[in-house]
Amino acid sequence: MTIFCSHCHRPLQAETSCLPRTGRQAPSASKPFRSTKSASKARRDQINVELQALRSLLPISAREKERLSYLHTMALVCLRLRGAQLFPPDSAPPTGPILGMELLSLLPGFLLVLSASGKLVYISENVAEVLGLSVVELLAQGDTVYDILDGQACEDVRKKLLLAQEEPGREVTFVSEMRTSKAFRLQHGGNRAVAVCGRFTALRWPACPAATAFLALCTPVTPSPADSDTTSQDNLFQSVHVLDMTFIDVTESVTYHLGYHREELIGQSWYSLLHPEDAELAAAQHRAV
Repeated sequence: MTIFCSHCHRPLQAETSCLPRTGRQAPSASKPFRSTKSASKARRDQINVELQALRSLLPISAREKERLSYLHTMALVCLRLRGAQLFPPDSAPPTGPILGMELLSLLPGFLLVLSASGKLVYISENVAEVLGLSVVELLAQGDTVYDILDGQACEDVRKKLLLAQEEPGREVTFVSEMRTSKAFRLQHGGNRAVAVCGRFTALRWPACPAATAFLALCTPVTPSPADSDTTSQDNLFQSVHVLDMTFIDVTESVTYHLGYHREELIGQSWYSLLHPEDAELAAAQHRAV
């Protein structure tokens, strides 16, 4: 049986055709699918392990560590690293008492230490009493002093710090609103105005920006209602003395201010309450009266 081509009507041979052949490509081997899901998970797991190791090194209680998020952990670690750069562990220990919470509670505000570039280096724990935010919560706002200030005051504060940096030892003061907790804003209608008074100090010699820190005391401009309730007792105490300054009477509010009961002071000399270095000056003023 002969088969003719329908196109040219010529007989066809086996496996032949007058039509042009279209090139056939051999099916290429499909590339193997490589998933990155496992690799990403491995990287995340490694990051989590490193963050947990850093968290374990922080000098805070185990209960506080459990409450730290990864963001708060990194903020605290960075704060500690900046502090270690300014105050190396092998440097001489600072003179004076260690600032514990009992001593900090006696201050009218909280302590603040900044680097030459305005980075936060140290914030005392009693900041929560002033702003309603703990150190960790405050660091979550950012790592510079400008992150915890009201945005409109940042430029003025920057100029003040530059001026203080040009003249180390010169005391500068500026007033600005600082960020507070939501509960504080709801109760008081906004952030809190704080007066910052401090100076740049060279921590090591020769002095350089890397070894210079701004040490400041941050005091609220107006006391909160809670503070007013605490100090609602007599702001002054009155006392009556004989000519040699011996107490013969004193109001009960002296206990709040000096820690002595009225009965303890009656019959005692006023000079016994003075610091020895102030006794001579006080005696001179007493004689002048």
